[in-house]
Amino acid sequence: MTTQGELQIASFTELRDAIQDLPPSAKLVALILKHEGTLSQREIATKSHLSERTVRYGLNELQQVDVVESRTSLQDARKRLYTLTVRDSHQDSR
Repeated sequence: MTTQGELQIASFTELRDAIQDLPPSAKLVALILKHEGTLSQREIATKSHLSERTVRYGLNELQQVDVVESRTSLQDARKRLYTLTVRDSHQDSR
């Protein structure tokens, strides 16, 4: 049985390994989502001081390696919200 602390460390290790070869903008977006939780593209841009275009590129890179998932905001259907995913450690990484 694992403790909450062990799960957090495993998740961080998995995140670090998944984003290792990605561009710096994608790594920054991942770290912001890790610390802040679910955010919109505009919120990520504000917190990271990156342009929305750069954030969009980073989010696309993170989605390609299955580190980020997006969903439509319930408050505003025009807005997408992004969250880091926690994959099952028993699945293949790619």
